[in-house]
Amino acid sequence: MAVNRDDNADSLGNIEGFLQECLEDMEPDDERDGPGRPRILPAMALWAGLLVCVLRGFDSQLAVWRLLSERGLWFFPRFPVTDQAVYKRLREAGTEPFERIFERITTVLAKRLGKASMDGLAPFAKDVVCIDGSALDSVARRLPPLRKIPKGDSRLLPGKLSGAFDMRRQLWRKVLFHDNPRQNDKVAARELVADLSPGTLILADLGYFGFAWFDWLTDNDFHWVSRLRAKTSYKVIHTYYRKGETFDGIVWLGAHRSDRAKRAVRLVTFRQGKTMRRYISNVLDPEKLSIVEIAELYARRWDIEMAFKLVKQHLKLRLLWSSKRVVIYQQAWAALIISQVMQYLRFEIAREAGVDQFEVSMDLLVKYAPQYAYEGRDPVKIFVERGRALGFIRPSRRTIIHAPTVPAEAILPAPPDLTLARIPRYAGRRCGAK
Repeated sequence: MAVNRDDNADSLGNIEGFLQECLEDMEPDDERDGPGRPRILPAMALWAGLLVCVLRGFDSQLAVWRLLSERGLWFFPRFPVTDQAVYKRLREAGTEPFERIFERITTVLAKRLGKASMDGLAPFAKDVVCIDGSALDSVARRLPPLRKIPKGDSRLLPGKLSGAFDMRRQLWRKVLFHDNPRQNDKVAARELVADLSPGTLILADLGYFGFAWFDWLTDNDFHWVSRLRAKTSYKVIHTYYRKGETFDGIVWLGAHRSDRAKRAVRLVTFRQGKTMRRYISNVLDPEKLSIVEIAELYARRWDIEMAFKLVKQHLKLRLLWSSKRVVIYQQAWAALIISQVMQYLRFEIAREAGVDQFEVSMDLLVKYAPQYAYEGRDPVKIFVERGRALGFIRPSRRTIIHAPTVPAEAILPAPPDLTLARIPRYAGRRCGAK
């Protein structure tokens, strides 16, 4: 299908047209080294075929071959190639082309967002980023060597995906793949944040909890917020506020000499119903980050879980096309690329409709937007004008954390000479420290 390029430049209603523009900016890699006829199937067509198959919801590698050889894609002719030729080209291409496409599209979308992103989230921070990891789903037991492996065996897991997710822009900032599906999250933690600007606030779940990790973040000028792991010992060195089970103060993590953090941190606790909530942070000033803001901020850590759900469930990464790791990673990169476009498309719809981003159903957006765009209809216009009637826009079901508000006059300032650093000792050296 020829892609119409006359759509409004500020809209992503023409999804495939946007992908085409980004791919045309990439340098082709079809030149051969040495003798031989030119490739029948250009690299750009191969990349585009994989991306469009993920976008349109196809669920097999054969669909890429059928699209390129029989159905036709964009302005390309139908290519007289076999399915095995497509498989071979994909294996030979590796993941580097898709990584470059991911970087290119992310840069374009971040520039489009500009100041329109959620800057109200922790405004003192340079950026707000959440990190987490998720194992890829099991491969199908189709090949003879895999048929004897029982279901649920870790040998069927092709690897693990770790990512840094930009909370304000709702875009992936960095993604890493690991061949070991059981790899401890802390192993890749520093690499995930290495390219982030100082002053960035980092959210992470208890899989990253560690004294050495917290100290490293503080020493490298990052802000961070985490839950307090159960049974973690600590010693209070200053109390900002205490009333019943609500507490805000500065503590030393690790009350024993065998395991203690270098930097003092802030601890806030409060009860919500039957749940006792405990958070820690290196943002020590209650005026910069209140108890309410800490609770709301950490609740937003769920954003990265929904971003993983978009990639694995809505874009069907749970249905792996191959048992070959390189092809699995290519499918994963394609799903990540399309997820970036869908995240931006949801933002554009929410902005036009005057609603919160999370009121726009991502499940229905992935299902219907490519279909409308393929038919030549603007999905943004349809979602905005008929979103509520069709159920595309509905009240968000995200959990709301109700934290107590502490009056500014009730906070006892910390003394200016309070000691906030000491000699550390890290008991868990294998994952958290080098």
